[in-house]
Amino acid sequence: MTESADTSEPGQREWVLAALTHFEGPLLRFASGLVGSGHAADVVQDTFLELYRADRGQVEGHLSAWLFTVCKRRAIDVVRERGRLAALEEDDGMQSPDSGPAARVERQESMSRVERALERLTERDRQVVILKFSAGLRYKEIAEVMELSASNVGFILHTAIKILREELGDAAGVLLVSKRSVS
Repeated sequence: MTESADTSEPGQREWVLAALTHFEGPLLRFASGLVGSGHAADVVQDTFLELYRADRGQVEGHLSAWLFTVCKRRAIDVVRERGRLAALEEDDGMQSPDSGPAARVERQESMSRVERALERLTERDRQVVILKFSAGLRYKEIAEVMELSASNVGFILHTAIKILREELGDAAGVLLVSKRSVS
């Protein structure tokens, strides 16, 4: 460990583990949307290493925004290192053992439609949509992560959802409603 960060603070390890338990899934989904599932775990691991090194007093009041900001910056670094944004990858390990070939094909077709629709969005708009519907952040938290105002986040989401509805038709409403009920 470096001397610049005092990680021997009592409860630091437990605090980071609690954050890991609560935020690992949403951060993985967010990072996957930015760098693909093949690199998302590394980005999230780097994010939690930064948290472990961070001054708890400076992070504690806005932990989720801090984590997503660090994750976003690390993902941007990975994208720059690779020279391009990776396509979302299908992860066969995440599929239900009960899903048959027909369900798998249908799921792949749906994911392809969603990916194509998301490609119509600007990078900023895509990140805002992922932070809202995949990570479940509130407007204020998204604003902190993206360095925008909360009202700008609302406008971006409204515009992005309109574009997604045009691309996906009725399926967009089902997708967005189901994501809201999960978060």
